[in-house]
Amino acid sequence: MSKKTINIIYWISTGLILAMMLFSTVSSFKESPEGTKMLEAIGYRPYVLHLLAVAKVLGVFAILTPGLPRLKEWAYAGFTFDLIGAAYSFYASGFAFKDWAFMLVLIAVLACSYIFYHKRLKLKGASA
Repeated sequence: MSKKTINIIYWISTGLILAMMLFSTVSSFKESPEGTKMLEAIGYRPYVLHLLAVAKVLGVFAILTPGLPRLKEWAYAGFTFDLIGAAYSFYASGFAFKDWAFMLVLIAVLACSYIFYHKRLKLKGASA
């Protein structure tokens, strides 16, 4: 796979996942009636979403900031735990598969971003 292809796949998958993470932070702070209802249905209190929203913003900055490899790993791990936890919370609360299936797509996009992050690191190491 060429360096250009690796970079394109990395930036598309990373852009998508970071956009979704930022989008979810905005909705976390809005506290809409629908969102509050959903939180109650899965057994969470609003302050949990505020905490996760702050962590997501920090994770986005960690992934976009050049360098900081350990923080990037933590951000990817945190996003993974967040998405798996959200999918499981919906599943365990009795929501239909169609209500949480999109989170599985996001996990796949996140995995793609992570895999191509490491491919980019290998390319940089080979050219150094």
